Amino acid sequence: MNAAKFETASDILFVGNVGEEGEGDLRGVKYLIEQGRYKDQIRLFLAIDGLGQDRIVNGGLGSRRYRVTFKGPGGHSYNAFGLVSPSFAMADAIQKFARVEVPKAPKTTFNVGVVAGGTSVNSIPYETYMDVDMRSESRGELDKLTKTFMRLISEAVDGENKTRSTAQGKLAADIKLIGDRPSGETSVESPFTQTVSAAVRAFGLKPSYATASTDSNIPISHGIPALTIGRGGKGGRVHSLDEWVDVEKKSSVEAAQVALAILLSVARGH
Repeated sequence: MNAAKFETASDILFVGNVGEEGEGDLRGVKYLIEQGRYKDQIRLFLAIDGLGQDRIVNGGLGSRRYRVTFKGPGGHSYNAFGLVSPSFAMADAIQKFARVEVPKAPKTTFNVGVVAGGTSVNSIPYETYMDVDMRSESRGELDKLTKTFMRLISEAVDGENKTRSTAQGKLAADIKLIGDRPSGETSVESPFTQTVSAAVRAFGLKPSYATASTDSNIPISHGIPALTIGRGGKGGRVHSLDEWVDVEKKSSVEAAQVALAILLSVARGH
C-alpha cells in the first residue's frame, strides 16, 4: 500500500487476534474493543473469516455456551450399585434436550459438543460433564431456549435423586457459562455495507447477506458498524475431521485483491 502510494481518509489497523473459536469466546476482539490501546478509537470493523467473498455477514448470531458438571458420590460398579450416577443424569438431560423443538425462523439451534467424565469402566463416576452450545438469530428465542435448558438440567438431577439411592450423598449439577456472544446487526442499507457490496460487485460477484457468529459480534454490540467477509478460495466440511481448503496460489492472490479493494474502498470513503 505504501509503495503504491495509497492514501486513505481513515487510518487502517491490521489485527491478527486469538480466541475466536470455541471456549475462546471472542477474547481477542473483546480485548481489542474493550480494553486494548485502541479502545474507543475504532469506528468501523471488517473481519476476514471463512471463504466466500460474495457472502457479507452483517448479522451477529447470538450464542450461549455452558459446561454442565454432574457430581455424585461415586463408587464400585457392583458393590455400590444403585447409587445415584452422574452419567445416568447427564444422559437423561441430553435426551430431554434433544427433544426440544426450536423455531426454523428465526433460526435457533443447539448442540452437545463434548461429553466426558468417569475414571474406569467398573466405577460409578463421581463426575461427568458436557459442553453445550445454543444459538439464535433472536435474543428472545435464545433466552427462551436457555431457560428451557436450565429447567431440563434441574429435572434430570431431581429425577436421578428420586430414582436411585442417595445414601452416600445426592447428585448435583454445576452449570458454568463458558461462552456468551451478543447478537446484533449492521444494516444492509448503511453506507458501510453498501460500500463493501459495491466493491464485491466490481469483481463480478453478487453480494448476499447473512447472519453468523464471528468477531464482528463484539463491535456490533458496542455500536460500531462491523461486517465479516470471506478470505476467498475453495474449501468445505467446516468443523469436521475432513475439513479442507485449497491453497493454490493464483486463487489466493485473486482473493487478496478482492479483500484489499474492499478495505481501501471503505478506508478512503470514511
